Amino acid sequence: MSVIVAENISKKYIIDHQRKTGSSSLRDIVSDKVDKLFRRPGRNGFAEKEEFWALQDVNFSIDQGDRIGIVGHNGAGKSTLLKIMSRITEPTTGQIKIDGRIASLLEVGTGFHPELTGRENIFLNGAILGMSKGEIRQSFDAIVDFAGVEKFLDTPVKRYSSGMYVRLGFAIAAHLNPEILIVDEVLAVGDTEFQKKCLGKMRDVSESGRTLLFVSHNLTAIQALCNKSFYFEKGRLIDQGETTHIVTNYLSKVSHKSLEKHWDNIEAAPGNDQVRVKSFKLFPEYQDDLTHIDVRTPINFQFEFWNLVEGASLNLSMHLYTFTGECIFNVGTAAENFSKGIVRGTCEIPGNFLNDGSYVVSMMIVKDTSTVLYNMEEALVFDIEDYRENVTWYGKWPGYIRPQLNFSIRQSEHVVND
Repeated sequence: MSVIVAENISKKYIIDHQRKTGSSSLRDIVSDKVDKLFRRPGRNGFAEKEEFWALQDVNFSIDQGDRIGIVGHNGAGKSTLLKIMSRITEPTTGQIKIDGRIASLLEVGTGFHPELTGRENIFLNGAILGMSKGEIRQSFDAIVDFAGVEKFLDTPVKRYSSGMYVRLGFAIAAHLNPEILIVDEVLAVGDTEFQKKCLGKMRDVSESGRTLLFVSHNLTAIQALCNKSFYFEKGRLIDQGETTHIVTNYLSKVSHKSLEKHWDNIEAAPGNDQVRVKSFKLFPEYQDDLTHIDVRTPINFQFEFWNLVEGASLNLSMHLYTFTGECIFNVGTAAENFSKGIVRGTCEIPGNFLNDGSYVVSMMIVKDTSTVLYNMEEALVFDIEDYRENVTWYGKWPGYIRPQLNFSIRQSEHVVND
């Protein structure tokens, strides 16, 4: 039985492009007011309005007990859809039919009154969900225990930290027995222990036959929790179906960024009168016929350059950075004397070494092991996706590297007497 049906849902917003000039003379202020009054769009330097469609012609149906993961880039329309489903905003066109009581956690503090205490907000949220006082009291202790805010229960929530807000908000949404639970990426606000509790609670909700909608960039968690998924792109529902298929399709389109650069013309190539870059390429050894890089994937780098000086003593130095700029490692080749012509360097990063994330590679051509002839900064950018098996923890794996080491556990021969 379908509990949610969306028919041709579209949502339009109007964007105001404000005047570009920084002038604040009386003449400009009066002119700006008149322009707004008579709505004369198109004049250079003044406000113009633009239509932005956050969702376009979205259709789907969700059955009772479905666990739906929603994936896509930021700005793809995921959160807008959840706001429409939660009755926070209305669609511009189309309609959505919902059969059941919905609890939503879309952002920190959703549904809270800042002047009320944590205790009062529990009863307020329960009443909004249609619960009686008796039903709320039955779940009250479990909510407080889950949220870990007992000491601050009678403090106005406007004094709560963002972490306390989200813990209490999720506890209320999950414990007041909604037929449909909607959770956005807000879980990223919490610490790892709280994320683990939330994922466990969502699993309990889904296993009890209630319907779950879960938006997250944590694809491992979506694969573990959700039997079906939706893939959104630029406001459109691109694909829907079994979660493994949707996640694989999504990753194949977004995982790699810039895996190759090359120059055929030596005069146009970057460099100088001693060396010029010919190519820099990344060759992943994809696993299981996939088309995206995950933590298991060995990655081979190939760097070619023209050496323009006979007998030059050269070596390469490769730096790997996180997308935020932290250097993970710097590795160099031995120096050798080269004739004029093309020189090639290769390097392999084994699988099960780097953690998931976005990475940037730079390459230096070095003379006499000390003088940098050319530094090709931020030459290649690539993504590594998560992959786990036989693991029930779905929070972000800590660290920049994630090696598989010889780490074992076994029963000791020593016998402990009772």
